[in-house]
Amino acid sequence: MVVQGHKTTVPVKIEDMIYHTKIVASSVNYSFLISDMPFMSFYNANVALDNAKRLMQDGGAQMVKLEGNRSQINIIEKLALSDIPICAHIGLRPQSVNKMGGYKVQGKSSNEANALIQEAKKIEDSGADLLLLECVSSQTAKELASEISIPIIGIGAGLEVDGQILVLYDILGISQGQLPKFSKNYMDGNNTIEDAIKQYIQEVKTLKYPTDKHSFK
Repeated sequence: MVVQGHKTTVPVKIEDMIYHTKIVASSVNYSFLISDMPFMSFYNANVALDNAKRLMQDGGAQMVKLEGNRSQINIIEKLALSDIPICAHIGLRPQSVNKMGGYKVQGKSSNEANALIQEAKKIEDSGADLLLLECVSSQTAKELASEISIPIIGIGAGLEVDGQILVLYDILGISQGQLPKFSKNYMDGNNTIEDAIKQYIQEVKTLKYPTDKHSFK
């Protein structure tokens, strides 16, 4: 979406992700490498397994991430049975933005919150190892975190999760157009990219990011 200049992540193909993953894999020494399964690369369990294997064997990924809900339970189960580490992405799912009616905060009402929590439980039970929670009210994220045992990485999900993620271009202040509420320009006040990233890491570790300013009620 960002690197290729698309308006959404939908046009990205599995070949693109293998290419990008391979480049990153050749450069990292200590980071755990998670690669995203793009739109329509996991529309059934067999296709998902084939593409997950490609991302790991050809791309060098150590875990695959798929945007899912309870309809992907059988896919997560099949990948887990094949010993493929899985990160499930719930809440706002960018690949489904056309079906979800845009980039909207998830889990705001009690019914939405309960549905999201039950979904997370089912995903954990199906074998997911990690959960990515995007654009979810802070209270819902907090309640969800108390209900499951696998780690939760948040992006726009408040402070009460196990870790944070931001788009690098947002961190560096070079994203164009309307930015999400949870983004923060870490180049503001820093002279180098390295300093900006170090500040982001430090603020996450010391719980200075995200603040209420970057979270949803």
